[in-house]
Amino acid sequence: MNAESARPGWLRRLAGGLARTASKLGDGLSQLSRRKLDAATLQSIEDLLIEADLGLEAARKIVAALGRQRAERELIPDEIKALVAAEIEKVLKPVEKPFQVDPAKRPFVVLVAGVNGSGKTTTIGKLAARLNRDGKVVILAAADTFRAAAIDQLVLWGKRAGAEVIARAQGADPAGVAFEALQRARHEDADVLLVDTAGRLQNRQELMAELEKIVRVLKKLDPSAPHAVLLVLDATVGQNALRQVEIFTETAGVTGLAIAKLDGTAKGGILIALADKFGLPVHFVGVGETLEDLAPFDARAFAEGLVGLARD
Repeated sequence: MNAESARPGWLRRLAGGLARTASKLGDGLSQLSRRKLDAATLQSIEDLLIEADLGLEAARKIVAALGRQRAERELIPDEIKALVAAEIEKVLKPVEKPFQVDPAKRPFVVLVAGVNGSGKTTTIGKLAARLNRDGKVVILAAADTFRAAAIDQLVLWGKRAGAEVIARAQGADPAGVAFEALQRARHEDADVLLVDTAGRLQNRQELMAELEKIVRVLKKLDPSAPHAVLLVLDATVGQNALRQVEIFTETAGVTGLAIAKLDGTAKGGILIALADKFGLPVHFVGVGETLEDLAPFDARAFAEGLVGLARD
């Protein structure tokens, strides 16, 4: 467990954020009182995992692993929860990778993608605040010029996070905003540039063309940019998140994920489905609206919180 997620305060927030999922999955597991891991119990566990949006494949893998436990004695609910959490952790551990800024690439350019309403702009603000607390100079680029609200929101989060925001009027060329922001970041010797991008999926060709143009323009100043592509996913959309990862990976070459709004869903298990299918690094999870409600992903803490075993 990483140092930050081990803090009692964060564990409480994570447990609170996963409360809806834990109340469904954890309570369901609690009802399997004094049960052996026989076929009927395993089927009940599989059904509960699927209801929590783990997806059929991931649920079956976890249940198959549980079946190999060969527990002959009757188990109390917390023992069943612990076994399920351990198997979930095994699925999640390979994607538990911290977000790292390469100091050799300055400014470190992060393209942030996600559909409208995913929590993308809020996540950018929280990430900027984290980086600022770590002593890094951060500049934000409001390249989601499709919506005036997105620009205004990023400017507000920039003020909260102590980060300069490069913004233009609604309808301005997103690539032009990104280019200007990278120029400013280089001039001011900033450590990190976070580029907000539009996230409409109604017209994939338009989205693809816009993101490709932003990347092409950034490369004029820095051929290695962007250095990371962070996709923000709204946990409340459940299985639709899988399709979003497919589209944005194809379009922008996603290098890592941030899962937002876990506190708003009973289907937090979607993160396991994502890990099982794509294996992309999960850098952050968000469980609230404050600057502190974004933390590095921790497989064990998440797995325990998911089944209602989160500890103080």
